[in-house]
Amino acid sequence: MNGYFDHNATTSLHPAAREAWLHASEKHWHNPSSLYRDAGIASQRLESARERLGTLIGVEAERIVFTSGATESNNALMAAFEPVAISAIEHPSVRMPSRSALDLPVNADGVVEPDAVKALLTAQRPALVSVMAANNESGALQPWREIAAMCREQGVPFHSDAAQWIGKRNATRLGECDFITGSAHKFGGPKGCGFLVLPAEDSRLHFMRGGPQESGRRAGTENYPAVEAMVTTLETITPHLGEIEIDQSRRRDDFIAAMRSRFDGLRVISEAAPRLWNTVLMVMPAHHNLKWLTALSRRGFSISTGSACSSGKEGSSVVVTALGASADELKRVVRVSSGWDTAAADWQTLAAAFDEVFEELNRGGRPQ
Repeated sequence: MNGYFDHNATTSLHPAAREAWLHASEKHWHNPSSLYRDAGIASQRLESARERLGTLIGVEAERIVFTSGATESNNALMAAFEPVAISAIEHPSVRMPSRSALDLPVNADGVVEPDAVKALLTAQRPALVSVMAANNESGALQPWREIAAMCREQGVPFHSDAAQWIGKRNATRLGECDFITGSAHKFGGPKGCGFLVLPAEDSRLHFMRGGPQESGRRAGTENYPAVEAMVTTLETITPHLGEIEIDQSRRRDDFIAAMRSRFDGLRVISEAAPRLWNTVLMVMPAHHNLKWLTALSRRGFSISTGSACSSGKEGSSVVVTALGASADELKRVVRVSSGWDTAAADWQTLAAAFDEVFEELNRGGRPQ
């Protein structure tokens, strides 16, 4: 049984990433900025990885800056613009560092309305618009391409946090955005590695000083082994994403049907919207979400109560809050997010485990 259902928080290291990292760490561990031959080879390989990533996400290599992940990239970007128009469902790494945010509301399905963006562009003209590609809690796909085109017409830069999109859906159209952020560990790469895509001519972002690395934008020795592992993983999984989406969407929907057959009053957030194939955000009919999480964990299942970056906060679901949920509903929110190799039996075993836990919680006993 594979009981791990928290892939939107982080993923295990893909075998292709592990192999690439080990090879790069053993053979090309040298500082790419040094001047001797082996360092030059490491530098060439780093630039090759940059070119390959550019092909995968549809951008020119010179637009890519390697970082420690989407959180660093988002923080750097939010510090460079003011004011920023931000959707009500953005990740905390976008919302919290923004110095002056203009809110973009979402509809009843947890999706940003392009008309709201258009109205804001006309009325207030922000310095930047930031709308994520796919939501980390509900999985709802956002109309980022339409919003990017609208911003382009108005001459306003557009940013999309694509941390949940990349590795789950084809990413080659992301180059239509001015700024893109992503994290390797969301799609089987190593933690502590990610990237920021920005316009090649943009001169505002020099967010770590002390050396000439990354075209002078981010000082510090580049982590070539991690970058190689990240890019190799994305190259490995991208050709199979269409097939994965078909299979996993069916398994996800079968899980929802199984849950509905067991729980009257179960609410699935953003169910009517196009969503990632792996994500189900639910408001359970009863009992605190931490009780569900703890009880399922004892049974070998890993789920979450929403965004891992908001965990520990009472009623931490950004999405359910944006949809106007009550305080009681917020305490009953749980998120399930599968991986590329999650089997149909794993989904159904999880549904059965929810049923067992529910009976024990109703009796007031401690789940075993």
